[in-house]
Amino acid sequence: MASLGDLERSVMELLWRSDASLTANELRDALALRDGSTGRAVATTTVLTVLSRLERKGFVSRAREQRPHRYRALLSREEHTAELMHEILDRSSDRDAALARFVGTVSAGEAATLRRLLDELAHR
Repeated sequence: MASLGDLERSVMELLWRSDASLTANELRDALALRDGSTGRAVATTTVLTVLSRLERKGFVSRAREQRPHRYRALLSREEHTAELMHEILDRSSDRDAALARFVGTVSAGEAATLRRLLDELAHR
């Protein structure tokens, strides 16, 4: 799975937070509100370019039967994060060492969550 650039990540954050699919203009307006203090206005054409890239990368889908097109995230934020974690593990020369290092850095609460999830998996 491809990584995301800054603007791609910003667009995805908006799509992940939304219960509905969004148009490029709605995303542009939401980006302007979010970045209002920085004075960085993003053009609709720029948002459309980012959406096109995200569609090619498999992050969003476009409702082609509607005008203007509406976009939605194909994966949840959590699914994307899990895919990134798998991708990084796949690149590791020693998965066990990478997992051990990761587990050694989690908080007590995160460790409890991991234990519970692993227990649930073992009992399926």
